[in-house]
Amino acid sequence: MNSQPGDRSLPSINEYYSATQLRSDRWSALREAAEGLSREGSEGRKGKKLLQTAEHLFDSLEVIEAYWAFPGASSFAHLRRLLNHANYDELLTAVRRVARALASGAYRRRTVPLSSDELDNEDYEDEAALSPEARALGRPYFEVLIVDDVSEQQERFLRHSLLRMRRSEDPFIYEPVVVPSIEDALIGILFNHNVQAVVVRPGLTLKSRNDLPILSRYLKRVGDPEDVEAIQPHEYGPEACRLIARVRPELDAYLITDRSAEDVAGLDLGICRRVFYNQEDFLELHLNILRGVNRRYKTPFFTALKEYSKQPTGVFHAMPISRGKSISRSHWIQDMGAFYGPNIFLAETSATSGGLDSLLEPRGPIKEAQDMAARAFGAKHTYFATNGTSTCNKIVTQAVVRPGDIVLVDRDCHKSHHYGMVLAGANVVYMDSYPLHQYSMYGAVPLTEIKHHLLKLKAAGKLDRVRMITLTNCTFDGLVYNVQRVMEECLAIKKDLVFLWDEAWFGFARFEPTYRQRTAMATANTLRQKLKEPETAAAWEAQQAKLADAGEEEWLNTRLVPPPDARVRVYATQSTHKTLTALRQGSMIHVNDQDFKGEVEQAFHEAFMTHTSTSPNYQIIASLDVGRRQVELEGFEFVQRQVESAMSIRRAVSTHPLLGKYFKVLTIADVVPETYRASESTHYYDPQQGWTDKWAMWAEDEFVLDPTRITLAVGGTGWDGDTFKTKILMDKYGIQINKTSRNSVLFMTNIGTTRSSVAYLIEVLVEIANELDELLDDASKMERRSFENRVAALVEHVPPLPDFSRFHDAFRADGDTPEGDIRTAYFLAYDEDNCDYLALDDTLMERLDSGEELVSTSFIIPYPPGFPILVPGQVISPEILKFMRALDVSEIHGYRADLGLRVFTKAALDDVLTKKS
Repeated sequence: MNSQPGDRSLPSINEYYSATQLRSDRWSALREAAEGLSREGSEGRKGKKLLQTAEHLFDSLEVIEAYWAFPGASSFAHLRRLLNHANYDELLTAVRRVARALASGAYRRRTVPLSSDELDNEDYEDEAALSPEARALGRPYFEVLIVDDVSEQQERFLRHSLLRMRRSEDPFIYEPVVVPSIEDALIGILFNHNVQAVVVRPGLTLKSRNDLPILSRYLKRVGDPEDVEAIQPHEYGPEACRLIARVRPELDAYLITDRSAEDVAGLDLGICRRVFYNQEDFLELHLNILRGVNRRYKTPFFTALKEYSKQPTGVFHAMPISRGKSISRSHWIQDMGAFYGPNIFLAETSATSGGLDSLLEPRGPIKEAQDMAARAFGAKHTYFATNGTSTCNKIVTQAVVRPGDIVLVDRDCHKSHHYGMVLAGANVVYMDSYPLHQYSMYGAVPLTEIKHHLLKLKAAGKLDRVRMITLTNCTFDGLVYNVQRVMEECLAIKKDLVFLWDEAWFGFARFEPTYRQRTAMATANTLRQKLKEPETAAAWEAQQAKLADAGEEEWLNTRLVPPPDARVRVYATQSTHKTLTALRQGSMIHVNDQDFKGEVEQAFHEAFMTHTSTSPNYQIIASLDVGRRQVELEGFEFVQRQVESAMSIRRAVSTHPLLGKYFKVLTIADVVPETYRASESTHYYDPQQGWTDKWAMWAEDEFVLDPTRITLAVGGTGWDGDTFKTKILMDKYGIQINKTSRNSVLFMTNIGTTRSSVAYLIEVLVEIANELDELLDDASKMERRSFENRVAALVEHVPPLPDFSRFHDAFRADGDTPEGDIRTAYFLAYDEDNCDYLALDDTLMERLDSGEELVSTSFIIPYPPGFPILVPGQVISPEILKFMRALDVSEIHGYRADLGLRVFTKAALDDVLTKKS
């Protein structure tokens, strides 16, 4: 199907990352072919080629369209008959309407007529042309996947029987699509993002009859194909429900069985909401489908806030802006009211009654909204925050960590974690990530580094004081941990260790099967089940016997098994506003801690009260509620498009001959050293080999690269990352990005990224490359040398990244283990008499080289890279000073260029040492 005669003008199927993109482009190509046939006919060389192309397109689309309700099997067959009967004008009309409806989403709102005889208001088909109010009035559309191997006549009966149950008062509208097998059901839910419910009937089979490679790729995301093939016929129905739950747990499934319904209902059925016995009561099924979708559609707090805004109230409390009164009565700020509109002010209040709720003590709609968020993200408890994930990190740290507890911390984590350690009075062990010197970036913390510190603390008799480990997943640059392996091996050393996973940039990951397996909440749930299995206990006992007299080296090189009585204690903080739909500073804390109720809940409540405003922004809370609704109903679709957009950028830059002269998209091999890759994958896309299926690497490798983070090396342009970001991308082209390094910039796709945005970015990069070509063509010999020197400085002469040095002895209990009392150092610096300022000059370097110990009083945080290169109480090493002197960034928090580097005086350090002794 990839290389039929007459289709050489079409891109090969192998060039497409996803079947969704393939489908969209094939319909566009079919429209172009129909336009040619309508204009040219099918005679002559050109006409025959057009006909051959159209036939090929129908062949490739026929397999794909089996998984979608629109245009549907009968309509698709009608289009093919038009082609076979050479009715090209009618074919063109129909194909245009299908292509337009798919692109605009018109099929979600109304029936799209395919015949030119039927009235068709084409202007109404443009979804983007509708006002938000008009779109909000429509009933949301979804599709129901029915799994049953039936004849065409039986399929029509099923479809017709279900559609007859639809009523005008239904809150939603849906269309059924029928597939015959378990494999088709799995492909369908991974491919068709419109599916919200699955009806599994007794007549289903196991294997799909479709063998299109791009569809087969979807099956690999489910797991081992042999597991699917091993299913026995009597287990097809229940197993289909379990597999659907594994792939897309947000969906509703309904099982119809001809076996004993009571026995089947007692089985593990995953996401199955109802079991019916030989069910032909289509009204009951219809009502259950609507009820299941409505369960996810509900937004308790957003709905309460809308209702509150409609109530006539007299405002005699704080907030003049409430109900918009201070604006509507103003003669000078009417522009603010015009800009924001009335609703935001009607919904602005400090009241917690009248149908609303308190974020600090939620008992009503906020509590319900948080419980629904916990369900959506796989947590046991979820808490909303209205002042960002920085505050979430401090809340968790303060709730879990007591003064003097030892905490292992990723040194490159967000600064809020470091400040949280100060507030909690933790003794901090900083762990180093592997460096990527060439790109002035850090990777992530290797598992051997984590285990080494735990084993060292165990040997020193301090394991009982180790409380928590804090890691960033995924990192700003897109490196994702093997979360399950990290937790299993750490629990094998300390079975009650608490994990805080900073998933500020990873909130979207829950709603895509490949990503989900590396999220904190999904892993916590997996571990809770795994620890109950007899196989885990047997494996742990066998390993303990083997490691009885083993040294640290063997422990480091062994994949450790957790004990069956280990406690799963996991927290995840997510910046919902960064990766999902929420207003700025809208964040969530997800809890999956087996000891939360008995040990942490009260402390968590106090920490939450400490850091949360008594006047939280209700608009932010409402946006978190709506954002949760969106991802439960269309998160899979949006995340899929997000990944597709990122893959399109990778492919475009990798294959464009001009862009390769000045730019390079960093590959998996560039950012994940071979040591940490069990799979053989080095690229997501290679011009010679095409696409790499990411499932294997995400299942096996210690670290993987989130493909939605595209790090573009720009050193070849002669501009450093900050200049390229500010002067070129932002000032000249209006392209915004978050992060740079010395010689790279980071592009991130999100659930709002469009194909048009991707195309614009590629256009801009090509224009920049063309301008550089022209500049160098006209450059003098000296100008060219100057350019080459700038490139060499950025690409070849990059200052090495420093590791964490150590805490000074004044802030350490002993020399056996590296933990430091960061709180004492932090507050010691409050007294200016304890501090001095030193210029970053050669004299200072000579003092360090001679062995003098200089100790930082504060956090020194350059942007980029955006994390502390010095913390309070840390000894300043020559490597750190060299790195600081080589920095060419304009923003360094904690450092005053007019005074110099702030350090402790020798007298202050001696005084602390004397008091300790």
